[in-house]
Amino acid sequence: MTKGEIVAGFIAPHPPHLVYGENPPQNEPRSKGGWEQLRWGYEKVRERIEELKPDVLLVHSPHWITQLGHHFLGVEHLQGKSIDPIFPNLFRYSYDLHVDVELAEAAHANAREMGLVAKMMRNPKYRVDYGTITSLHLARPQWDIPIVGLSANNSPYYLTTEEGFAEMDVLGKATRKAIEDLGRRAVLLCSATMSHRHFQEEPEIPEDMSCEHPYSMEMYQWDMKLIEMMRRGEMKKVHELLPQFVEIAFAEFKAGSFTWMFSAMNYPELPGELLAFGNVIGTGNAIFEWDLTKHGLATPADKWRSPRKSAGVPAFASSAANPPLFSGAGPAIGATAR
Repeated sequence: MTKGEIVAGFIAPHPPHLVYGENPPQNEPRSKGGWEQLRWGYEKVRERIEELKPDVLLVHSPHWITQLGHHFLGVEHLQGKSIDPIFPNLFRYSYDLHVDVELAEAAHANAREMGLVAKMMRNPKYRVDYGTITSLHLARPQWDIPIVGLSANNSPYYLTTEEGFAEMDVLGKATRKAIEDLGRRAVLLCSATMSHRHFQEEPEIPEDMSCEHPYSMEMYQWDMKLIEMMRRGEMKKVHELLPQFVEIAFAEFKAGSFTWMFSAMNYPELPGELLAFGNVIGTGNAIFEWDLTKHGLATPADKWRSPRKSAGVPAFASSAANPPLFSGAGPAIGATAR
């Protein structure tokens, strides 16, 4: 079997406002647009994923919180409605997704062998969290690529941040081994914001962009500090600074998605490409890409021989229809108030 590869990793923040601003048919509330800079950044993510042609998208979300152990979605087909508990006025999304259960089971087994507490989620009626759904929709709205969803174990919160990150490092290694052993061509999504201090009240019109700005100058400066380091490829310094960053900026990276992704990619000391940055209710949201194929660390799509395709399993359902995120600022049809 061809050895599997991680071909790219993305920081893919999950504010439900971005889905709300797009007005996709799966989401009930209607908007007048908004947060266009971030939504245009996600258009670039969609283009890159189309070019990379992965077999699977793996997502680590801070909003699937598990107190005991690291959990993996383990049901092949999940369908339902995901509702943001804080912004139900913005996000009531009907999803229909397929899970690469074989890969999830392999990563789960590896995690246990490496000393982590891990569990498969087998409930066929499980409601998938909005962080997972939002990042996946914004990255690939066709929903035609199987996914693997990983939970955010609370270890960075009830242990020290460093101890929690050490668990995420092991989880990344377990994930990488499963991808390699099963011959998957994989893209990783770190579903997280950077600075996460946010305003307590939203404007009367949530998509009123005149109200959007950083929570504070300090939060903005910390976001820019790390972004500049990531753009220069100073990733070792980023990881050294990460515990301090998450404590000062209340960064969502504390939940472990960022460390998991970089551990799985074997900590490449490479510059990332900033696709967009913007604020949502004061939080700092960066959309970043690390394309390992461009640096010779993974196989380009046109040279990849998929063992799944050779075995008659669709490896990638390429679609000519890659819908743009910007839908225009039309009238708010059926908008609901909180």
